Amino acid sequence: MLLRVVVVLAVLVLATGLGLWWNARNGRFTVRDAAQRDTAPRVAADELGAALGSELTFLQFSSEVCTPCRRAAVVLGQLATERPGLAHVEIDVTEHLDLVRRFDVMRTPTVLVLDAGGVVVGRMSGALDRRHALAALESCPGTVSAR
Repeated sequence: MLLRVVVVLAVLVLATGLGLWWNARNGRFTVRDAAQRDTAPRVAADELGAALGSELTFLQFSSEVCTPCRRAAVVLGQLATERPGLAHVEIDVTEHLDLVRRFDVMRTPTVLVLDAGGVVVGRMSGALDRRHALAALESCPGTVSAR
């Protein structure tokens, strides 16, 4: 009986730890340094069917059944309308499997931050809010964050 209680408690502790780790990763922005950008894959506007921003583009990978994707689209769309030089492009993962594979998208929403040339300068995945998006803009040097 004592062994069963210990096993249940161990499973609960492990599940709680994994849940906290997963939650901490949601919306976290990882920026690529200059050396990584030189070898980063590019994406062209014709691949997306939309124009890139003159400074930055939020490229959002979404799916039809993804609830956090809807909220992310609203937040990123609002920022794009507020800041000149910033664009937001949302694409469906089922219609762009080539890009999903190229950029190793494992969950939705995943947001790639592209520079004006279509190079990935950063990445966010999971549920995000305005605070996360603003932090991403501030992490990208010489961009629309200063406005």
